[in-house]
Amino acid sequence: MHTYQTGYNPEYTEEAPTLDQLNNIVGDAILEFGAPWCGHCQTAEYVVKDSLTEYANLPHIKVYDGKGKRLGRIFKVKLWPTLILLKNGKEIARLIRPVNTDEVMELLSQSK
Repeated sequence: MHTYQTGYNPEYTEEAPTLDQLNNIVGDAILEFGAPWCGHCQTAEYVVKDSLTEYANLPHIKVYDGKGKRLGRIFKVKLWPTLILLKNGKEIARLIRPVNTDEVMELLSQSK
């Protein structure tokens, strides 16, 4: 089973996990779709990082999304960044283009 970095993950990975790998996650995880050059992603970076300090054990999987990237299409991601809260590999909530920590904290509070 693949292990994911817990707490804030600063880098988008081009090696996106497979759907099977995500489905095998036990417990909660936050999946973030975006791109390093995306202005909305850069703006949201601080609020995501700040919010995840209280969730140090929560895996944070940042996926470099874009044209031809299958995982983003499977999750029907249309805008970046999109944060998806997973529980045992299944989506339970999502947040699109967060601008403040309260929004992210509300999403993360559903992981308890």
